[in-house]
Amino acid sequence: MEIKKLSIIIPAYNEGNTIHLILDKIREVKLIHNIQKELIIVNDHSTDHTEQAILGYQGAHPDADIRYFRHEANKGKGAALHTGISKATGEYLIIQDADLEYDPAEYNDLLKPVCDGFADVVYGSRFMGSNPHRILFFWHTIGNNFLTFLSNMFSNLNLTDMETCYKLFNTRLIQSIKLTEQRFGFEPEVTQKIARVPRIRIYEVGISYYGRTYEDGKKIGWKDGVRAIYCILKYGLFGVK
Repeated sequence: MEIKKLSIIIPAYNEGNTIHLILDKIREVKLIHNIQKELIIVNDHSTDHTEQAILGYQGAHPDADIRYFRHEANKGKGAALHTGISKATGEYLIIQDADLEYDPAEYNDLLKPVCDGFADVVYGSRFMGSNPHRILFFWHTIGNNFLTFLSNMFSNLNLTDMETCYKLFNTRLIQSIKLTEQRFGFEPEVTQKIARVPRIRIYEVGISYYGRTYEDGKKIGWKDGVRAIYCILKYGLFGVK
């Protein structure tokens, strides 16, 4: 399948101080096969100056294809992704957090299996390959491994990093799937549901990871892990659509 445009979905909540940095990185990336970029930013009712930062950046870079949407109430990362996915016009889309944990320079690594005709979905794994990975918390790693293991049990996949941010989807395919999780349950829900698509071709590539601490602004916590387990059982074991 020829890809003319990649939609980059960016959920943002209280990232006013740093969002320009990730937008700079995205703009600098030259995609393979001259694929164009569409940036879709969804502000999930930030309480800082995120909106002003985005609008200022948009005005300063009229050449960038930036589309901005905002929620009138805080709904959660999953809800922001639902909005962004629904607005995407590229043949494929990728999810990009507004922080600096993931490197947009690696978009091409995820695009290659698709452009070569092998994949419909590509996950970027923080736990494979030789790229740089910041060493952080032991129990976070145990939690990630456990959630991925549990997800694999019910999806019959062999992923190494179900919770990764970098997920590349065929846009029409992901837009056809009903997604309901409003917050961090998005990852296990979309994984379980995408695994049920007949003849789906899912690939995984190694990526870098420049993780943030809670002091740096990391937002996910243990309650999100409990919710992830619930979602894996709900959409995997019980097959809720």
